[in-house]
Amino acid sequence: MPPVTNEIFQVGGGGYTAPEDAAVYLIRLESDAALVDAGTGGDTDRLFRNIESCGVPTDAVRLLLLTHCHFDHTGGAAEVRDRTGCRIVAHALEAPFLEEGDDRVTAALWYGAHLSPLPIDEIVEGPEGTIRMGGREIRAIHIPGHSPGSMAFFMESDGQRVLFGQDIHGPLDESLLSDEEAYARSLEQLAGLDADILCEGHYGVFRGKEEVRGFIRSFLRA
Repeated sequence: MPPVTNEIFQVGGGGYTAPEDAAVYLIRLESDAALVDAGTGGDTDRLFRNIESCGVPTDAVRLLLLTHCHFDHTGGAAEVRDRTGCRIVAHALEAPFLEEGDDRVTAALWYGAHLSPLPIDEIVEGPEGTIRMGGREIRAIHIPGHSPGSMAFFMESDGQRVLFGQDIHGPLDESLLSDEEAYARSLEQLAGLDADILCEGHYGVFRGKEEVRGFIRSFLRA
């Protein structure tokens, strides 16, 4: 897998796993690892082969960090937990739709699928939380708009500020409980983080502060 940094790899998404999958990113910190999102579950065997190709054994995956509840990011979460024993992290405003298996708000219906109720192990409350792993900290930032409990994750790696902003592009839809005003505020917040690298859910990896900021701002309506 081509590295994003020496600690971060894309291991899932179109071209890596099932075509319907949003991007899945692997964070490797010393002997511990985390995944950002889990795809639809349409090709979990390949996902784990990709993880292992990065030198990360299955039992090293300690955390699954869910950016939001939508099926292309969470449909594979139950199997990831079953295989690894990892703990699943989500925002308090997103967890109910996962734990209830709400096919409408999770957009499972968009994929002709059903999301079984998914218990969440660790809840992030409020505007920001901290994830600790491998002696390091990952910021969990609440960015409502695309969905009520969307989160971005932000960390330093190889001296660069890396932002996991999976669905910066949206879309906004009533069935997803999207909020256009909150979305605009969240985009401004993300643009202000001054990230060097953006790992997005469907558009790939962006490098350089100007490129990252420009991509984020391109979705702000005039």
